[in-house]
Amino acid sequence: MKLVSGILTGCVLLLSMCGVQSNRENDRPYTRQDFKDYWYTGKAEVSSYELNENRYGESRPGKAVLIFVTEDFSRKKMVKIDAPELASSRDRVSVMKMNMTKNFVTGIYPYSLMQSTFTPVQRDQNKYSLKASMSSQEWCGQVFSQINLRGNRHVLKWFSYFEKEGDETESMRNVVLEDELMNVIRIDYRNLPVGKFDLLPGMFHTRLRHAPAEPMSATATLTEGDTLMRYELSYDNGRRLLIEFDRAFPHHIERWTETWIERGKTLQSSAHRIETLHIDYWTKNKNEFQFLRDSLQLDSRY
Repeated sequence: MKLVSGILTGCVLLLSMCGVQSNRENDRPYTRQDFKDYWYTGKAEVSSYELNENRYGESRPGKAVLIFVTEDFSRKKMVKIDAPELASSRDRVSVMKMNMTKNFVTGIYPYSLMQSTFTPVQRDQNKYSLKASMSSQEWCGQVFSQINLRGNRHVLKWFSYFEKEGDETESMRNVVLEDELMNVIRIDYRNLPVGKFDLLPGMFHTRLRHAPAEPMSATATLTEGDTLMRYELSYDNGRRLLIEFDRAFPHHIERWTETWIERGKTLQSSAHRIETLHIDYWTKNKNEFQFLRDSLQLDSRY
């Protein structure tokens, strides 16, 4: 009997790691009280990171910020709903929104990048993220990109001051977005895709490397440690992305490392967490709250 029990336990673990959901309530994290108490009490999570961004073949120090918060989102309009109580249940969906910013300087001029991704919390009912967008500003110009889920297709729009990159609109089959992986970790890391699959590389990557926005084949592994989990994504073109996050809830993103080959050289960008605030930051817009930036170790440039 012990042997049979062990086999069954192993099968349940294997299925959960592959993203297969059971009907047990414990297999849906968004139904747990600790999840509700952290993500549905009118606060966001704001984390600062020490950034080391490689640009033009050189390492650039900077800061990154990750903001996670749940919101009511409109499937039809693809925007945050202002009055959720008036929205229809078919249109309204609870999403995990991730805003990521990166700020660094290249020589005389600065870079400011921002990415937003909207992923339904009820992963067992919604397989794909609904929207992702990215903007980049630097002294040469600005770029904006957006991906929307429309039925069984992703619609991509690219606007750029580079002739070869904009303005364009295209449609492609639904695939996993690299930009949604951190949201999946925060919702339920057991839904992270593993093995061999196609996904759309992150918009920061395609922007900074001037790479085409098209699905690529990659292999992913999820490794469990005593305190940290390691999710490693290896693209067929040699690019790698490693995300390390806390094994314990709420699964803070501790660090990430991106490695790629450019003009025959292996380059790397990375970030590691400095501090985290669980806070309704949108109400802290008076000068008297400036001290909160000090706790995040963010100076006036970022």
